[in-house]
Amino acid sequence: MTSKSRVVVIGAGLAGVRLARRLAELGMPAVLVGEEEHRPYNRVLLAEVLAGRYSPDVIALPAPADLVRARVTGIDRAARKVSCSDGSEIAYDTLVLATGSNPVLPPLRGLFTPEHVLPEGVHAFRTLDDCLGLSKAVRPGIRAVVIGGGLLGVSAARALALRGASVVLAQQSERLMERQLDPAASRLVHGHLTDLGVEIHTECRVRDVRCVGGAVRSVEMHDGYALDADLVVLACGVHPRAGLAKDAGLSVHKGVLVDDELRTSDPHIFAVGDCAQHDGEVYGLAAPALEQADVLAEVLAGRAGARYRGTRALTRLTLTGLDLAAFGETVPLPGDDVVQLADATRGTYRKVVVRDDRLVGGVLVGELGTVGALARAWEGAEPLPDDGPLLHLLTNDGGSS
Repeated sequence: MTSKSRVVVIGAGLAGVRLARRLAELGMPAVLVGEEEHRPYNRVLLAEVLAGRYSPDVIALPAPADLVRARVTGIDRAARKVSCSDGSEIAYDTLVLATGSNPVLPPLRGLFTPEHVLPEGVHAFRTLDDCLGLSKAVRPGIRAVVIGGGLLGVSAARALALRGASVVLAQQSERLMERQLDPAASRLVHGHLTDLGVEIHTECRVRDVRCVGGAVRSVEMHDGYALDADLVVLACGVHPRAGLAKDAGLSVHKGVLVDDELRTSDPHIFAVGDCAQHDGEVYGLAAPALEQADVLAEVLAGRAGARYRGTRALTRLTLTGLDLAAFGETVPLPGDDVVQLADATRGTYRKVVVRDDRLVGGVLVGELGTVGALARAWEGAEPLPDDGPLLHLLTNDGGSS
């Protein structure tokens, strides 16, 4: 690729902004196309905005100079141009899809109005507009139901409770954040939320959203039990936003299929972040998106050997009063060695799983001073030394107390 090639990046989230910045540093400024009217922002911190801890300005990302605000509606691969909803077109030599993901909207009765929009009081929680809409609606004593007990649902329930809402969290599976945490860590998160006044229902499937006059009034469970609701937050996960790619005829499975150079089935189009599927994996996390952006910048700059080999992703949630991290396999297999340290008084929990002298996973709740050393040992996937440093890794807080 030559320095005069025109690179267009669709999507102004973490991955798109990171790629544009890296390309600018390499002397290859890109055109960044973002459809949101806000400045680019760090989506990871939306819960802190909802909680009232941060203003939107605090989570803003440094936007590149060449930022176009437009919604891309189509890709003409033969002509190498994209069409926008305002009728404009943007030509490219190289196109990068960083379109992110969309919230999963569960198939609930009553979820949409006849005009196929969410009823008043029902909110997804994915964008800054979602967050600002919730912030405007929440007030002390308002009855809020959060549907979903994963990372996003826990963050939303906590934020609403801190704003004084009366919060009920409905989780279909048997415990909170079951994809990331083991049962002991889930119990600590459960306890943290209940201490904030959140009422938690696990193994509880929502069936119906009841509205009166176009506004939500209650949420009905599968067993017929109804929860009064002035606000409903949908936190049921996300799925890759791959519609543009599919409509353009690119290879799409769960996400947009990419190779080790993050190239799609079209040699002139690449994909990074939540929309990309590499080696069967769609990560949906910030760290892999940023790593993919860094690798792609080197690929586009012609750096020999620049390849993306996958990310060993660490889930981290750092909120006031609730810090947790999880990586790898947190549930041991038969024959694995497990080291656990728990302090009920301080509400801390640390656990690592070792297999064949290699650290294969861990989970920490509270006091994350050790997470950096543990993550490095895990990412390296090298045999642990024989002098027994594992307990030291678990207990050395790096200066925290």
